[in-house]
Amino acid sequence: MIRDQETLNQLVDLIDRFVRERLVPRENELAESGVLPEDILTEMKELGLFGLTIPEEYGGLGLTMEEEIMVAISLGRTSPAFRSIMGTNNGIGSAAVVFNGTEEQKQKYLPKYASGEWISCFCLTEPEAGSDAASLKTIAVRDGDKYIINGTKRYITNAKVADTFNVMARTNPSIQGARGISSFIVDRNSPGITLGSIDKKMGQAGSMTCDVIFEDCPVPAENLIGEEGEGFITAMKVLDRGRLHISGVSVGVAERLIEDALEYAMQRKQFEQPISEQQLIQAMFADSQTETYAAKCMTMETARKRDAGDNVSTESSACKLFATEMVGRVADRCVQIHGGAGYMSEYAVERFYRDVRLFRLYEGTSQIQQLIIARNMIKDAG
Repeated sequence: MIRDQETLNQLVDLIDRFVRERLVPRENELAESGVLPEDILTEMKELGLFGLTIPEEYGGLGLTMEEEIMVAISLGRTSPAFRSIMGTNNGIGSAAVVFNGTEEQKQKYLPKYASGEWISCFCLTEPEAGSDAASLKTIAVRDGDKYIINGTKRYITNAKVADTFNVMARTNPSIQGARGISSFIVDRNSPGITLGSIDKKMGQAGSMTCDVIFEDCPVPAENLIGEEGEGFITAMKVLDRGRLHISGVSVGVAERLIEDALEYAMQRKQFEQPISEQQLIQAMFADSQTETYAAKCMTMETARKRDAGDNVSTESSACKLFATEMVGRVADRCVQIHGGAGYMSEYAVERFYRDVRLFRLYEGTSQIQQLIIARNMIKDAG
């Protein structure tokens, strides 16, 4: 779709309408059941939402980063759990294959990801390896024409419904840190895979996470992505893109929160006038709108730079840091604007307040983004 403005406008309008007419009315249902409705899942597949970023030659839409951000903002206007089911197919679940996979791997997996026939997931985090991802302990030992994987992955989104796992494992125990890590595509029906129970989380009901345990799990050598030792490098490329995507989603959520809060404030009366006329309420709206606009501008600009081929590692981390912290502040203000009503589940702001807390943790915590930004600054200065 690259740079086809008319087609892009049609796509964004279509997704906006789908979010507004189909997803928003089902938010409470998703939150209460914790399960994505099957009819919604089917509609997502029919709309091509599982292949937004997958190249067109493999059945996807091939969105540029800038175009992806525009779509992410639209999808951010509803419960994050709706986006989660398709997010891994478009991002961390498929990107390693797109970036570094063989042509045979691309032909085998990407068309099924793009159609939604297969769901992918990304297995990096472990019980003892989160922010320090390079210290992971899962190992993959070469045994003839296959590798044997042993280890446990934690908080893996979509693992319960995944058809494939993109697994980071250490193939060279003698090399500590990133250079000893490789990436593999592991099919769900491989022997030696056990899934833990679905995690009970603070928010994002319907976005299923659980442990994935590998015990002597055989993986064909042809399922190695790239070369041995390239896995962590590929993962960082994947996360650079994912951080920009989450920044876009954060902007969309903030816009939805402001819209809901403004509607409430214009109807709710205190002291014989709508609370939207109160200057301290207006100040919260002004701060929220300003920060949301700033996050949108920096994310779109970074996306354009990435599309131009620039290294945007620092900028991606800056966007992720600012946008996810921003949406937390906006959610807090919007609860405050709602007053006691904002603490009640009757209003979406209560749910979003809990949902957005995760944005500051996954794809690299805010503190990790600070370290990346500062270290890159020092490196560049040197």
